[in-house]
Amino acid sequence: MRSAEIFYSDTLAGILTETDDGIYTFRYNEEYIQKHPDKFITFSMPVTGEIYTEKYLFAFFEGLIPEGWLLDIASKNWKINPNDRMGLLMACCQNCIGAVSVKPIHVEDENE
Repeated sequence: MRSAEIFYSDTLAGILTETDDGIYTFRYNEEYIQKHPDKFITFSMPVTGEIYTEKYLFAFFEGLIPEGWLLDIASKNWKINPNDRMGLLMACCQNCIGAVSVKPIHVEDENE
């Protein structure tokens, strides 16, 4: 299982997870729901306490991953299979253009 914190500007908006079965979930952070109920990260995922679940990486996050020659460079430099969408998202999208950024949660982070 792999997870990443999703930030909207500098505020933790929620957690994106890829399960060992290849299912993707996104859950807004409870504090974010209370403080920013109208500040959704994408129109297709309004702020709610419900868990969003998909068989494939959510289209919004897919759109953050580089394409073309940038994807080739990222894939080769980090030795990530171009089909590993979660891996690419976590490696390439920590400093995205725009308000949303992705910070991988490492195993040691979860134990702190």
